[in-house]
Amino acid sequence: MGPFVANGLRAVIGADGVARLEDFVYAVEDRVNRVRRQHEPPKAYWTVPSPLPAPSTQPASSTVVPEKPVLSPFRPVDPGPFDKRRAARGDGIWVPIVDPRRPDDDPRLYKTLLHPDPTRGWAEVFVVAVDLRRVDVHLVAGSQEPKFEDEENAPPYERPAKIPEEHHDTLLAAFNGGFMTEHGGYGMKLDGVVIVSPKPDVCSLVRYTDGSMQIATWKRLADREPEMLWYRQAPPCMVQDGKLHPGLVVGAMRRWGATLDGETVIRRSAVGLSADRRILYVSITNHTTARVLADGLRHAGAVDIAQMDVNWSYPKFVLYEPHPDDGRLVAIALAKGFEFSEDEYVRRRSRRDFFYITRKPD
Repeated sequence: MGPFVANGLRAVIGADGVARLEDFVYAVEDRVNRVRRQHEPPKAYWTVPSPLPAPSTQPASSTVVPEKPVLSPFRPVDPGPFDKRRAARGDGIWVPIVDPRRPDDDPRLYKTLLHPDPTRGWAEVFVVAVDLRRVDVHLVAGSQEPKFEDEENAPPYERPAKIPEEHHDTLLAAFNGGFMTEHGGYGMKLDGVVIVSPKPDVCSLVRYTDGSMQIATWKRLADREPEMLWYRQAPPCMVQDGKLHPGLVVGAMRRWGATLDGETVIRRSAVGLSADRRILYVSITNHTTARVLADGLRHAGAVDIAQMDVNWSYPKFVLYEPHPDDGRLVAIALAKGFEFSEDEYVRRRSRRDFFYITRKPD
């Protein structure tokens, strides 16, 4: 069901009615897929190069003392396939994402694909690993979402809803944000403006003024709010301190689809952090339950995970490259099949909030 159709129906039959209808539609689609695709093997989406040697940790011999510490090359450890019995070629191997405008630079992003669902070979978890030592992650409010929790008394706040032109030269990638305000009332703050107040018991992705990031339940972070550059909230943490949320262990819950059931097989997105909080993991999926998404992202290396959004149209991860004809910056999808436009986030204003990634100065 398309997002505009769903949003229109909510005004007629209410959010719960639309949720039941969406659950029904996605359940029918899944039953059809189980019949038509039951023998379909997992699919690869890109060529995986030969494994790279691990970067040397030995300092170069030199009598010259550098003015600032030299960062070691970014090379996340390959997690390998989630299950070798149902894996596509290259599953669990990190593939460098080369910046087409600076092809000789060390990669700041890597990608991999996993197939964690034991019963659906077509369930796909795409993961991007982001080197937080070398990039900045920015949050942008959409032109319409998230809405202010109290629109009548909302402070004046301009919503450009696209990536500032001054960041285009260093732009690497962008990905979707979180749920609409009416779907959970999850908090968001940026530019010193609280758009939606934080809820104490839900998962929160935050960036501090020193550039570091953290994912945790808000009540564990609240004391540091003055240090936060921005925050965006999500349903309860899928994984926290490496442990799955009990709701993902014992059965279905509605928490990870806002109104949709956590067992609904749907396109989803999530973010995660490594134990040292130096790697941000961003995931978009095809045909996954909440548990499958959490399993895949945890297998990739995340110890804290927040689901951001669901539905066929919203989850996306795009990279940027110059157009071959006129050099203008255009978006390209991480993988085929995800909805996007060439102008995504750079010229076309986004109705929904989103994140984007820029390279730090060398």
